[in-house]
Amino acid sequence: MKTSNVLIFILVLLYINASTEWPTHTVCKEDNLEIYYKSCDPQQDFVFSIDKCSDVATHTFNIRASMVLRHDIKELYVKLNLIINGKTVLTYSETLCAPGHSKLIFCGMKKGEHLHYEGPVTLGVKEIPQGDYTISAKLTNEDHVTVTCADFTVKNYLDY
Repeated sequence: MKTSNVLIFILVLLYINASTEWPTHTVCKEDNLEIYYKSCDPQQDFVFSIDKCSDVATHTFNIRASMVLRHDIKELYVKLNLIINGKTVLTYSETLCAPGHSKLIFCGMKKGEHLHYEGPVTLGVKEIPQGDYTISAKLTNEDHVTVTCADFTVKNYLDY
């Protein structure tokens, strides 16, 4: 009997190690808007939430994001891709942290530190386009190492 318990335990461990995908998290789901995300970093997931789904359709809304850093952030770059039907239709990139050019409070944080942000975010758009699409976000540091990345699925059924 004990041998079978050990065998089951080993199989569970092998299954856990073989799984390299993180679960899809629901950010919000309201009448006309649904937002989900999934970490695309096989080594780390993170926490992300917003106050109210309906606030996303406004110019500024409050978020909460948290993770433990696996890499230093001396420099930080973001690259966003808007993907519709499997094709990238828009790419945006920006420097978020650089010597003498730090836009974020967590610039300069070290590996192992707990990054937590809670506050307002402004998208710079007045409307979220109607339809189903993916926004791929990737943050890399000065060594071109991924700090974090995620694919956000947005489903907007609201016709403005």
